[in-house]
Amino acid sequence: MRAMKFIDLFSGLGGFHVALRSLGHTCVFACEIDDGLRALYAKNFGIMPEGDIRKISIEDIPSHDILCAGFPCQPFSKAGDQQGLDCPKWGNLFDYVLKILRYHQPKYFILENVPNLASHDKGETWVKMKRRLKRAGYDVENHRLSPHRFGIPQIRERIYIVGCKSGLNGFSWPEITKNGDTSIMSALEKNPIDAKPLSKQVIECLNVWQDFIRRFPKKDELPSFPIWSMEFGATYPYKDMTPHAVGIYGLRRYRGSHGKVFKSMAPKDRLSALPSYARVKRRKFPVWKIEFIRKNRAFYKKHKSWINKWKPKILKFPPSLQKLEWNCKGEERDIWNHVIQFRASGVRVKRPTYSPSLIAMTATQVPIIAWEKRYMTPRECARLQSLQQLPNLPESDTKAFKALGNAVNTEVVKLVTQRLIPYIIAELPIEFRARRLSITTSQIPLWKRAFELVGGYRWKP
Repeated sequence: MRAMKFIDLFSGLGGFHVALRSLGHTCVFACEIDDGLRALYAKNFGIMPEGDIRKISIEDIPSHDILCAGFPCQPFSKAGDQQGLDCPKWGNLFDYVLKILRYHQPKYFILENVPNLASHDKGETWVKMKRRLKRAGYDVENHRLSPHRFGIPQIRERIYIVGCKSGLNGFSWPEITKNGDTSIMSALEKNPIDAKPLSKQVIECLNVWQDFIRRFPKKDELPSFPIWSMEFGATYPYKDMTPHAVGIYGLRRYRGSHGKVFKSMAPKDRLSALPSYARVKRRKFPVWKIEFIRKNRAFYKKHKSWINKWKPKILKFPPSLQKLEWNCKGEERDIWNHVIQFRASGVRVKRPTYSPSLIAMTATQVPIIAWEKRYMTPRECARLQSLQQLPNLPESDTKAFKALGNAVNTEVVKLVTQRLIPYIIAELPIEFRARRLSITTSQIPLWKRAFELVGGYRWKP
C-alpha cells in the first residue's frame, strides 16, 4: 500500500488524523491555535501541532499529498453573526488554506464546515470559494453528509468539500446505508458513575414543562412550532413594525413578556420587559419570527384558561428555559422518557432514538438522558463523533464537550477519503484484472483512474 502524507489544519481533537491514519496515511504537519488541544494532540498522536496558522511560514510546511481542514465555522453558521469571509476574526482563514494549496500543490484536499456555508449570502460565498479553488488547479465537488445516514448515532449535517489535481472523474460520494432512526442507545453507558447529575433547578424546570404537557388536551397534538411562553399575554406590535419602531413611549398601551403591563412601568424599564428576541433595533421582524409570534399568541388564546393557571410557574426560570420545542410527535407525552438539550432556542425534547447534533457546547448544552436524570459523559459524546478510540480527551469536561462539538466525525471523513483516494489499488499485483474485481460497468472509470494514479499499473479489462 502506498501511504500518502497529509497535513491536518485546525486539527482540534484530530478527527481527520484518526480517519486518515486508519487508512494507512501519515500525518507530517498539524496546526491548532488552542494550546491545550495542541498538547493533547501531541499526547495522542506523537506530533506537536504548530499554533496560529496566520503566523506559520508556508515554506516551512512539509510537502504533502493530502490537505485536510475543518476550518472555523463561526462566520458561516446560522448560530453566528454570518459575516462570512468578512468576519474580522475568522473570515480570512480560508485564504491561508488556499495559500497552502497554491504553494504546495497537494494531490487532494478534504474540507469540512457547516452546511450553511453553501447558502451563505444567497450562495455567493460558496461560489467565490469554489472559483478560487478551481483557479488553484483543482476539480472541486461538495456535498452534505450526516453520520446518521451511515448508521453512526448522531444527526449532524455538514458540508464536505473535496478536490483533486487530476480531476474527479469517476468520484462519487459515499452511499447512504441507513435512512431510518439511529438510536443514541448504542453510544450510552448505563448509569455511568462519573456522569453529571441534573441540578435542582433543571429538574424543577423540566417538571414545570411536564406539568404544561400534562395539562394540554389529550385529544390534540402538541404544537410542532417552538412554544414561547413569553407570548402568553403579550400584545406588543410585531406584524407591521417592531417595538423598536414604536419606541419606548409608544409601547405604553401594550403588554410585554408574559403580559407585563408597560403602562405601569417607567419608560426606561419597558425594553427589558420585552422578550429578548423582540428587542432588535430594526423596523420589521423577519417572516419566520412573525409566524412564531403569531402562532404562539393564537395558541394562548385557544388555551388561555389552563395556561393562566400554569404560567406563574415558568416565570422564575431564565428566558432560555421559558421556551419549549417538543420534537416527539406521536410519542409518549413524558419528558422524562426522552433526550433533552438546552439550547438558546429553548428546551429541546427529542425521542429516545434520536441522536442529537453535538455543537461547541457549554456544560449546560450537553444532551440530557432524562430517564437517568443525568448529562451525557464526554466518553459517550466521543462515540457520537466516532472518536471513541482516542486515548485521551481534555481533562476538563467543559473543554472536552467544546472540543467534541467542534470536531469532525471520523467515520464520515474515512468514508469520504475511501471514495476520493483509491488507496486499495496500491496493494494489487499487476496481473489483477477486472474479472477478479467483480466490478460493474459504472465503476470502471473509478478503477481505471485508480490504476493510473498509483503509477506502473495498467488498466487491462
